[in-house]
Amino acid sequence: MRLTYLGHSCFLVETAKARLILDPFLNDNPTAKIKAKDVKCDFILVSHGHEDHSGDALEIAKQCDATIVANYEITEYFAAKGAKKTHGMNPGGAHTFPFGRVKLTIAHHTSSVEAGLKPVYLGVPCGMLIQADGKAIYHAGDTALFMDMQLIGRVGLDAAMIPIGDNFTMGPEDAVTALDFLKPKLAIPIHYNTWPIIAQDGPAFAAQAAKSGHTVRALKAGETIEL
Repeated sequence: MRLTYLGHSCFLVETAKARLILDPFLNDNPTAKIKAKDVKCDFILVSHGHEDHSGDALEIAKQCDATIVANYEITEYFAAKGAKKTHGMNPGGAHTFPFGRVKLTIAHHTSSVEAGLKPVYLGVPCGMLIQADGKAIYHAGDTALFMDMQLIGRVGLDAAMIPIGDNFTMGPEDAVTALDFLKPKLAIPIHYNTWPIIAQDGPAFAAQAAKSGHTVRALKAGETIEL
């Protein structure tokens, strides 16, 4: 399994049978090295409705004939917008796709689009647990720290992508505790340095986590690792 960090919270995951993009946010992402038009994938996984996680889902779904996988409200929203293939789920539920198994987990955050006078409610936020090619990876989405991360970690995580930006999500201190609960072989910080309000020092977080016995890689946008 290959993971390519595309910036903010977006990843391309390449399995033996499919290419997945997680939380697609490229066109308006100042840290991204590519645009939505450059993406080739089979599935699009969306953790919650905010545009910095779902903003390019519809464009990519149409150009790639890809299936959007997310909570029920998000998939119904994109189906109404013209997405031809969707698969709705909800927290605690899992489904086996051609490439492997996806389970949505809880996350403590909010979920909407077009926030303002008339925001569109898009169900509850989720994390995403993906099992494929004998590997297990967890994308936490946007979330606060929560005790049930201990349950998520019981599957034996090869990698965990966790937010460290603070303000909207947990910050570095809580993220280290999250790693204590999750116990992944490798952690990748996400949702930071996109804008000043979520500015954080990735290498400093990695060094802090190392003191607690965790391996962290602060990837640059466009960097690929193999699990």
